[in-house]
Parts: sequence; C-alpha cells; structure tokens
Amino acid sequence: MTRFFKKKNHTPPRPSWVAYQERLRRQHLPSRRVRLDRGGPWLAVGLLILVLTGGWWVFAAGINGETGLPVTDPIPQQQAAQPRELIEKTDVHILLGNTHLMNLEAQPVTVEFDGRPYRLSTSLDLGLQQYLLKRMDRVNSRYIGIVAMAPDTGRLVAMAGFNKIDPDRDPCLTADYPAASLFKIVTAAAAVEEKGYTAGSRFKFNGYKHTLYKRQLTDKTNRYTNSISLRDSFAQSVNPVFGKIGALYLKRQALEAYGSAFAFNRRVDFELPWPTSRLAVKDDAYHRAEIASGFNRQTTISPLHGAVIASAVVNDGIPAEPTLVDRIIDKAGTPVYRAEPRFLPSAITPETAGVIDQLMVATVASGTARKIFRGHRRSKVLSRLRLGGKTGSIFNRAHDARFDWFVGFATEKKGHEKLVVSVMVAHEEYIGTRAGQYARMAIEHYFKDYFAKKEKTAGDTSG
Repeated sequence: MTRFFKKKNHTPPRPSWVAYQERLRRQHLPSRRVRLDRGGPWLAVGLLILVLTGGWWVFAAGINGETGLPVTDPIPQQQAAQPRELIEKTDVHILLGNTHLMNLEAQPVTVEFDGRPYRLSTSLDLGLQQYLLKRMDRVNSRYIGIVAMAPDTGRLVAMAGFNKIDPDRDPCLTADYPAASLFKIVTAAAAVEEKGYTAGSRFKFNGYKHTLYKRQLTDKTNRYTNSISLRDSFAQSVNPVFGKIGALYLKRQALEAYGSAFAFNRRVDFELPWPTSRLAVKDDAYHRAEIASGFNRQTTISPLHGAVIASAVVNDGIPAEPTLVDRIIDKAGTPVYRAEPRFLPSAITPETAGVIDQLMVATVASGTARKIFRGHRRSKVLSRLRLGGKTGSIFNRAHDARFDWFVGFATEKKGHEKLVVSVMVAHEEYIGTRAGQYARMAIEHYFKDYFAKKEKTAGDTSG
C-alpha cells in the first residue's frame, strides 16, 4: 500500500505561552462549547439565541414532570458560578449574519444578534491592513486578494481585497480562481513521498518550459532533450517536467490523496463562510499532466487556502487552520467566543516539507520570483529573513483577465517569527502591481514593525 494511505493525524507542539493559557483556561474556566450546526439552520439559530441570552438555565434546572414548567429550585452556588457556554468557531458566521469583515481598518466591531449588541475583536494587524489597502492598484486589476497569516497559530494578520465586479464579495475567501502553478506544490510533495525524489533528482524534457503538448510527455530523448533538477523545475515552473510526473510517474489516486491532504475538496473551519477549493482528477494521462502542472482552469483555490498550503511547508507538514476572530463579548463583557490555535491533519512528513521548503527558497533566489525580490540580501529587513515562494499565472477563459499568484513564507533567521502570505491579482488590459510585489510589501512592512518592537524591547530590558 502506498504512503498516501498512511497519513498521520497529529498536531505540532504549541508555543509555551499558548500551552500555559490553555492550562489556565481548563483549571479556572471549565466552559463547554456548543455546536450549533446539527439539526438544520433554524435549530442552529435557535440554539445560538438560547446560548447568547443565557437561556441554557432551563436545561440546567430541568423540567417539572407534573406542570411541564422549569424547576425553580435554587441552583447550587458552585453551579451558578460556572461561565456561560462558548459557541463554536463554525457558528460565528450565524452571529455575524450579514456583517462584513472585509477590509477592516478599525476594531472592535459591534454586531447585533437577536436585538443584542456584541463586540468582536480580530487578529488583524491594522497597521499592515491599512498599508496594503492604500497601495492597491484598483485601476488595472479586476480582483485582488491578499492574505497574511501567522503559521504557528493560524491567526490572520492581514486580509485585504478588491473586487471590481462585485464589491461585496470578498476575493480573499472566493475559491473560484484557477490555482495555476500553485498546484505544483502538491505535485512536488506527492512525488517526493511516493517516488522518493529529492531536490536534486534529475528530469528530462523537450520543448519550451511553459508549454504542455502531448509530445512533451514521453521519456524519449534526442539531441534537443534538456536535463534539469526537481529544484530548478519547480523554481522555473517547468510544465513538461511536472506534466510527466503526473502522466507517467504518479497515479490518479496519489494526486487526489495529496490534494485532499492539502485541503482541496475539504471543508476547513473558519469564522466566515468559506467555499471549498475544487480538484477533480480523471484517469487520463494528459489530464493528469494538466492537473499536476497546473495547466488547467478547473482546479480552483482561494487566497486564504493558499496561505493554509504555505503554512504546511513552514509547520513541518502540518497545515494551520486559519482564524480571524479573536474574541466576541456581550454587552456585559462576558466572553461568547474565544479563538484557539487549531491545525489540520498532517499533509506530508517533516522530511518532505523540508524538500518543498528548498524548492520554494530556490523560486525566490533564482526562479520565477527572483525579479520581484531583487536586492533582498541588501535590504535591512529582508536580509534577516529566509524567503520562499511559488508563483503561478493563467488567463481566464475569455482571455480578458490574467490571474497572477504568489504564495510563500518569510521566517526569521535568528529568531522564531514566521509569516505566510498568499496573493492573487487578476490583471486586465495592462499589468499593474503584481502578486509578488504585494507579497513583498506585506513581508517588509510586517517584519519592519516586528524588528522595531523587538529591538525596543531588548533596549528596555538592557536598560
């Protein structure tokens, strides 16, 4: 049985402060969570109202068998002191209703549910959020979606978007955009685990790097045949190599299994409605080649999902479950919802994640993202970071918009701070600000503030 049927479901060790807070919560706040999505939407809304208004005391007190009314005997003091039950992460969107959290520039946010006000705080870095919103090229772009996330917790620090066609639809959460060459991350991971390839494994191909013809999907060699490593194939986004991996070396089940491991065709919990990214693999060699290389428009993804994929590479193969809402409290200040770090089942082994990390670093150093990050070794901020990424681009069917992607990471060389970014831009007639440029902006601004605070803290401590 091949490896992709043996995935382990485990989570990485949390940071010590998170573990400490968790212990405190369990010792002093023995709250229970209520899942509201069982029994249909009306039951969910009804239970949410019950929990938020404190109506759960009916169930705690019990029902008088003779009168059918709630028992009115006093509740013991210890029981009465217990905190109100918290709602689940997946139920926050019920409380939010039609409230939009797109492009927030101030918080907390006040929302109303059942005539009662609630205050909501998010994980967003508002300085970074405002910085990105001010620099969006709204003239040459049809869609822009920018997501930045802390991979060790899943907390979103930026979620900024622009939608020229439907301003109320958040492009960061829309899963209709072709994944293009981003899917090479999944293909590379499957190839490493299933076939034992390394970054230095050699492949041969004929023809141009960015085409994909059936005649390029053979192992025949001639004097025009090129030899290239997996590292350079990934960094330069060579379609024939990844097409051959999909058509000749991997089975359909492997592409499907690793796509699912990276959260395609799977629901991932989030506080806002978030459609599922789509992947469909036919048992046809050329179709598998198209899927594996990203040379198709049927495999679709959202910018938020791109950040989840990047987090798996940084987290030794374990994707972070994204979270935007940190806390919700009622009018009296009582917590209704609190976010907790959560992770998806392991997508790949730590060893495979290490290989993909090498491929993504090569993309920035010498591949398709080289020009975008030119001069990063001389930058006061970027020179202190380890940078990796994957680019992708493809036209829509009408050929009047070109989707441009960058998904990547930045990790502190002498420290523990990490950031993953995912950016999608749909350019129209003219190419404006590219996805990689937005990613660079986000990384530089975030770490510039981070390093400044770190140095100030160090100075205060030494003083």
